This record gives sequence, C-alpha cells and structure tokens, in this order.
Amino acid sequence: MQSIVRGTVEVIDLKHLEKKLDKSRAKGVPLVVKAGFDPTAPDIHLGHVVLLRKMKQFQDLGHKVVFLIGDFTAQVGDPTGRNELRKKMTREDVERNAVTYKEQVFKVLDPAKTEVVFNSHWFSKFSAQDLMELTARSTVAQMLARADFKKRFEDGREISLLEFIYPLLQGYDSVVLKADIELGGSDQKFNLLMGRQIQEAYGAEPQVVIMTPLLEGLDGVNKMSKSLGNYVGINEPPREMFGKLMSISDELMVKYFELLTDEDLAGVRQMHPKEAKMKLAATIVCQFHGTDAARDAREHFELVFARKEVPDDIQTLMLEPGAALIGILVNSGLAPSKNEARRLLKQNAVSFEGSLLTDESWPVQRGVLKVGKRRFLKIV
Repeated sequence: MQSIVRGTVEVIDLKHLEKKLDKSRAKGVPLVVKAGFDPTAPDIHLGHVVLLRKMKQFQDLGHKVVFLIGDFTAQVGDPTGRNELRKKMTREDVERNAVTYKEQVFKVLDPAKTEVVFNSHWFSKFSAQDLMELTARSTVAQMLARADFKKRFEDGREISLLEFIYPLLQGYDSVVLKADIELGGSDQKFNLLMGRQIQEAYGAEPQVVIMTPLLEGLDGVNKMSKSLGNYVGINEPPREMFGKLMSISDELMVKYFELLTDEDLAGVRQMHPKEAKMKLAATIVCQFHGTDAARDAREHFELVFARKEVPDDIQTLMLEPGAALIGILVNSGLAPSKNEARRLLKQNAVSFEGSLLTDESWPVQRGVLKVGKRRFLKIV
C-alpha cells in the first residue's frame, strides 16, 4: 500500500481501495486498473510517465492494467484547464499519434501484462438513443459547477455542448471496462469522479480514484507540455535528456525523484544538490536508454559543461564566401527557421568562442558557434 500511495495527491477513497485489494487477494482475481490517454500529441514525455509508473506498480502486483487510448474522445477534446474551445483534431492526426503512443508506452509498461484498448471500439457503435441515456445521467448544474466551465461561463466565453459530453464519455469508458481503479492527474478530478457517478448510474460498483500530482516542466512553473517547450520526451537522445534534467531547480529535483524514480527520498535530501541531480538525470536516462547510454551522457555533460570543453563529436560546417549568420544557424539545424534564429540572437542564446553574439550581420568566422547550453557547431 505504501508504494501505491507514494507520489499521489488524493485517493477516493482509501478504505475502499484497501477492501478491493483484500478481496482481490482472497479470491485470486486481479483488479482492473484503467488510465486513459488522449493522443493529442505524438510524443510521450515525463509528465505522462508519472501515470505510467503508477500503472506499472499495479502490474507488478499482479493486477490487470488497461491502457486506454481515447481515439474517439480526442476528437471531442478534453476541456480540462481550457479557457477556450479546443481546436478539433482530425481522425488522421489522432490515428497517427495513437500509433506512436503504443510504441512508446512499453518503455515503461510490460507489454505482456498490458491490455491496449481504443474507445472508438464502443463509441463508434453508440446510437443516438445510447447518447441520450448517457446525457441523462448528469445535469447542466453539475457541469457548470466545474471550475473551468464556471470561469468561462462567467467570463462570457463559449462552452460547447460537446465539451459537456466529454466527462460523460470518459465515465462511460469505466462502465465498459468494468474498472475497479482509475488513475489520473489531479487536474482530472472532475472527470474521474464522473466515472464513479456514471458507473453507479449503470448499476456497477464505483471505481477507486487515484490522482497523481501534475509534473512541472523544466521552467519549474507550468505543467510539462510540448506546446510550452518545457518537456523531456522519452524518445529524446540520452545526452539531450541528461542535459535538460540538469537544468531543473533543486526544489523541483526532489519532486522528480519522488514521481519518476524509486529512490529513497531521505537519502536524496542528504546528498549534495549537484550530485543528486546527476544521479536523477542518470537514473531517468537509464530507464529509457540503458546503463551505457546513461554513463556516456553523464561523461559528456561533465566534459562540456563542468569543464567548459567542446564535445569531440561536434557538428562541422564548411565556411562559404558570403555566408550569413542567420543562414548558418538555419542550415545547420541549430535553429528551425530564420525567425527563430533572430529570436535566439535577441535572447543572448548565441555565442562564438565564448563571446556573445546579438547582431545578425556579424561577419562569420571559423571557430566554434554555440546555441543555448547544449548545441555546438564548428565552422571550418
């Protein structure tokens, strides 16, 4: 039980969870543990891993884990935390992202013990009669009591009827899957509790809800998100992943240890912050890339950042007559576009041989160009 509640913010309710676990052991019947993921972006990052690790804990205890890909509900759009209508995704976008989700989750979950399901399997067969019966299970007053809906209503912002339906659909997923437990982030509380309500309305025992905290991204302020650029993707190269993790604050480091590792937190707090962060980065890189990659990433980080040396595998570019700095940044891949290259210069993120560059008309020379903390280019 202690491992289950580690890294959670709320369990509804704990006594019910204990009874379910006791009954499961006594009868030798595993619990059905559900977690839903809408494939709204192609990459899984460490924010998703918090839930995946909790799922893995239940797998290790012998329970049935259902990884639900909300390919149908993704087209509706989860209104959680939104202050405006979500842009509708195409079926093609959802299907493409769902494929990459399936490929990545097994870096954490055991594929032999994971059931992957798509909620389009039942919702594609949903009739108008079925939908009317489902919508009768809740009220407009209940929906408007939800914080994000309430704020948008008071501010005069649009709320579509489709968004009201989303929590009902998520709740119905739990009915179909006969979920004993549903896992989700703390921002999902309304949707998770709706699952309990919908299950009871259909004559089933309500699921236990286990909520995990939201993982702040590299900025230490906002929820980890690819759209905010503050994320660490699990498919990122080991050195890139290591470097990003070394950039987080000492305060956030302890939370990462708690949610993303099995390390003893008391021991972590006794370590020097820099060495603890090195251990955190190596531990997480090892999870997704292996021991050798973690060792190489640490050695590379110490070489480039601790000793201020240039890596030996640095990208090189031949200097051509009339070459412009903006063009070199884009053509080498150090910046994705000319606008981004100019932004990097304005933000003092570009340097040459240790000297800051801010003028895009700087005459390009042979030497080492550096962008940010981890990207190098040797001009020869």
